[in-house]
Amino acid sequence: MKLVSAIIKPFKLDDVREALSEVGVQGVTVTEVKGFGRQKGHTELYRGAEYVVDFLPKVKIEAAVDDHQVDQVIETISNSANTGKIGDGKIFVVNLEQAIRIRTGETGPEAL
Repeated sequence: MKLVSAIIKPFKLDDVREALSEVGVQGVTVTEVKGFGRQKGHTELYRGAEYVVDFLPKVKIEAAVDDHQVDQVIETISNSANTGKIGDGKIFVVNLEQAIRIRTGETGPEAL
């Protein structure tokens, strides 16, 4: 099992969620986050004063998937979150040692 985490632009969330549903991902966790990468933030003008926005709003999507789904999930997120512009985000994949469904006590891939 793997935990796939993706940091994406907020307006791409619906596209990614729908695409993941189509490839059989049954559940995701979504968190509103802030951060920066190569963008390093940007400057904005508010009431005549210029100020720096250091951390940009992003969305973090996490999905626990079985090993055979990992490549398809990565490709699905990459395709549906891509705008071709800087700040599209990143995908991280980590090993998931154990998963337990609290309601039924199922463990491993059955709990996903």
